Amino acid sequence: MTAPGTPPAAPGTPPAPPGVARLARYAGLVGAVLLAVAGWLGGALPDAASARGRRADEPWTVALWLVGTALLVGAWWALRRGAPSTRWAYLTAGLWALPLLAAPPLGSRDVYSYACQGWAYAHGVDPYATGVAEAGCPWVDAVAPIWRDTPAPYGPFFVLLAALAVTLGGGLVGAIVAFRLLAVVGVLLAALCLPGLARAAGVPTRRAAWLALAGPLVGVHLIAGAHNDAVMLGLLLPGLLVLLRRPGRPGPLLLAGALLGLAVTVKATAVVVLPFAALAAVRGRHTLRALLRDAGWLAGGVLGAVAVTSLLSGLGLGWVGGLTRSGDSEQWTSPPTAVGFVVDYAGGLVGREPGAVPVTRTAALLLLAVAVAALWWRAWSGLCRLADVRQRLGRPDAARPRVALLGAGQALVATVVLAPVFHPWYATWPLALLAVAATRTTWFVAPCAAVAFLTLPDGTNLARFSKAPGALAMTALAAGLAVWALRRARAARPG
Repeated sequence: MTAPGTPPAAPGTPPAPPGVARLARYAGLVGAVLLAVAGWLGGALPDAASARGRRADEPWTVALWLVGTALLVGAWWALRRGAPSTRWAYLTAGLWALPLLAAPPLGSRDVYSYACQGWAYAHGVDPYATGVAEAGCPWVDAVAPIWRDTPAPYGPFFVLLAALAVTLGGGLVGAIVAFRLLAVVGVLLAALCLPGLARAAGVPTRRAAWLALAGPLVGVHLIAGAHNDAVMLGLLLPGLLVLLRRPGRPGPLLLAGALLGLAVTVKATAVVVLPFAALAAVRGRHTLRALLRDAGWLAGGVLGAVAVTSLLSGLGLGWVGGLTRSGDSEQWTSPPTAVGFVVDYAGGLVGREPGAVPVTRTAALLLLAVAVAALWWRAWSGLCRLADVRQRLGRPDAARPRVALLGAGQALVATVVLAPVFHPWYATWPLALLAVAATRTTWFVAPCAAVAFLTLPDGTNLARFSKAPGALAMTALAAGLAVWALRRARAARPG
């Protein structure tokens, strides 16, 4: 018997035939090698002008990149229902990562921004008060022009890590190596937690490991691109695992809260997971009193981590202000931005300039707050009803972890969809949680596969070349999904 609002346990699926799995493994490896070669021919090398002018746009470089991406995406997609075994999934993901570890930064120039922000802090400059160009970073030419004059949008813990990477690296190349090592550590920490989270949620570990680790977004953007999203996930998943294994106990709750708080002080996006972590923190029946008691310990750990890192860095809460500049980039890949573009286009047809993008972005953030609150209430209500059913039947509350993890994953989906800016690696946030909690996979695996084609090896976003048609298509897609969601919500209403 399943309580209303509770997702069913993930059904077991047979592993792929050995021939299909073997073909997928080596097709993905070839794809990873092609991506690494394309990276050396035209990746995000430090000399940005030279890379763009001589090699990045050459047909062979683009062809290698697109074919490599297609092979990696196809191999990942072929086993989306699960690898032959969990060990096989780990080994294959590691095999695919090897060529990418030997490549230059791929798909983005953000790692150079990290290096300059770390350099600025290490030299006594507040990275939240000034851009890296004004700070005098010697590597500013490697930073994407749009981010040279913007303050750091990351939390104080990551700024401390960035300064450490720059100090230990001794130069730009050494700093890039250090950032990549940080990313690898983050991915490994997340990987260690996947089996425990998947078992708690009743999802096959071989499927969870494959979806969360073998996808092209992880290899290309988290590992090769050295994005700090890997560090965030490497803190977020251990924090959630501690919660699920030791709910209701002050010590583990404080530890879990500290890990989650550190994740927030890397990227503030992690904050949307906290309400669902509070649900996972409750031991036994979900009552308001139990929630306030156990979530209080969790909140203590979170606030403690934020306070300690803010004080240790000497930067206080200045990082909160830096978040407002993360939306300086305007591309149709963000649905709210695309809708704003379409409104502006329509206004232009009648001789007006409405400047709708800031308005649609603000409305989307308000909608995000409503969506997260609704998801939390649905999870809370389902857990309360489930507790009553389990108590009457005398069975343990086995669905609690799945409800909390699925709610957190859905909240991250809403964050990605409604954020003012979108980059392909943002999709790794919900992917990591949905891989261990969702029963159906196509609805989130397919978009992750599609967005893997959005960037070129030097970080050029293909959305730049399709602004008007892309905005129209994204707006139409968003409208269609909104209508579908409303109809489904009405159909689900009782009576």
